[in-house]
Amino acid sequence: MIYNHKMKEMADIISEHGLEALLGHIHAMAVLLESDGQLISWNPAFDECKKTSPSTSNLRGFFSKKDTRLFETHLELKTQNRWFAELAVEAERYLHYDCLLIPVPEDRFLFIAEPVKMDSATREIIERLNRQVKLFKIESEFAKKIARNKQVEMEGVMVQANEVAQVDALTFLLNRRMIVWKLQDEILRANRYNTPFSISLVDIDHFKKINDVYGHLAGDEVLRQVAYQLRDHIRHPDVVGRYGGEEFLILLPNSKSTAAIEQAGRLSKQIRGTPIDVNEQIINITISIGIAELQPGVDTWETLLKRADTAMYEAKRNGRDRWAVAE
Repeated sequence: MIYNHKMKEMADIISEHGLEALLGHIHAMAVLLESDGQLISWNPAFDECKKTSPSTSNLRGFFSKKDTRLFETHLELKTQNRWFAELAVEAERYLHYDCLLIPVPEDRFLFIAEPVKMDSATREIIERLNRQVKLFKIESEFAKKIARNKQVEMEGVMVQANEVAQVDALTFLLNRRMIVWKLQDEILRANRYNTPFSISLVDIDHFKKINDVYGHLAGDEVLRQVAYQLRDHIRHPDVVGRYGGEEFLILLPNSKSTAAIEQAGRLSKQIRGTPIDVNEQIINITISIGIAELQPGVDTWETLLKRADTAMYEAKRNGRDRWAVAE
């Protein structure tokens, strides 16, 4: 990153080291912000967003309604954070972005956003980012006096590549590897600070029948829609990821099982009350949920997951469309 006071200073530094063309060429949006999110300067990749609302002077105005508060929270924390969010690219049209917020001197922030794509496009992004990492390494040999700035830029690109690789391409939720990593991290934190922690394992009822009757494309759409419902109806800072197949894992930091039970009731009602229209065919969906609260000093991440899984199957045995709590 390059620390500066004005856009001209930023451009002068970039130009001096031959990187202006690179900043103007990359698809990642780079925006310099005041501490409250006010726009100071940006690269050409951000112009598409700016065109949607030329008069908007604060970055929060470009986030979707559900992501605005999360952005404000990251500003308040004043620490480096990464997350996924939706940004406006046209009127009423949003795309998913992998976002990185980095504090810089004078109480400002550098915001970097890379569009998240799927399948072959995802691989192309990762390959391109990796090529940029190699380019930064080569350039650093010839620009020792900006080595530290280049290193920070390279780390930012590597973070983006790593984050894109850890998103489930179908649902845009965290994939199995990432959600399990976060589960392990939350258990360590709960044990260290003696705070409660609970998880919910969610399974779509009769999903095999959905695939058999309506086809796998319809099954994929059901997975996407259920994922969106779960993501949009959990509280912050709870986290949801696709654990595998038709199963989703929700992490509830600083929460006892009573909070997970209340959430399970809301999610079950939301999914049950939101039929999915696939090619003019209405599919009614229900979910079964297994809840487990961490037993400090007893549970590992594997045993906690196993207890939640056992509770989830108990909910299925008792008729589905309900939840059960592990003992």
